[in-house]
Amino acid sequence: MSRTIVVTGGGTGIGRAIALRFDAAGDTVVVTGRRPEPLKETVRAGTGRIEAVRCDGADPTQVRELAERLPGRVDVLVNNAGGNTDFDLAEPDSLESLADQWRTNFEANVLTAVLTTHALAGRIADHGSVISVGSIAADNGAGAYGAAKAALTTWNLSTAAVLGPRGITANVIAPGYIATTEFFRDRMTPQRRDQLRTATLNDRIGQPADIAETAYFLASDGARHITGQVLHVNGGARTTR
Repeated sequence: MSRTIVVTGGGTGIGRAIALRFDAAGDTVVVTGRRPEPLKETVRAGTGRIEAVRCDGADPTQVRELAERLPGRVDVLVNNAGGNTDFDLAEPDSLESLADQWRTNFEANVLTAVLTTHALAGRIADHGSVISVGSIAADNGAGAYGAAKAALTTWNLSTAAVLGPRGITANVIAPGYIATTEFFRDRMTPQRRDQLRTATLNDRIGQPADIAETAYFLASDGARHITGQVLHVNGGARTTR
């Protein structure tokens, strides 16, 4: 049976890969984001089952309008919107600009997930899934960005507890370095890329498809007893015990 999947930040990179993975499986997918053209490209790359809705997930009004446009039932919500907004800001030179840096990262990586999940909670089907994309930076540290992703993982715990009685799972995928995305704004040097590759245990650079396959698994019947967890997908660059 075809499911309805919502993927925030679905215009590029990991979000697009996730949307296309569910689309290829025959699901109906709604992708959201702030930029129309990348969303259209995701739609064009699909099989005709992907719809694009422009939405800034940190804007309550736009999230409310998104919820009103969606079907009455959503089977899977993927909170993928976010990224390290430090790359888009000048180095803070005052307390005011430092505060802006931290607020911007929090809004992009935490508030988008909180608002979207809250707005859609009543529509998420019993035994559905909420999947949020975190980062290895939550454990390795990366200033405002790492702190925001750490906050996302803590928020996920309460989300799993609130939605759990309905059989809804809530988990976080924490990628390491993933190639072919806009994350580093084309500022990655070959030397830094090699450093990140050699930091893995399998001498391999991650791809968006790695995260897409993990998201697809978390939304499957095989993951019904996995909730409140962080799944690290980083080739062993960050290990757990």
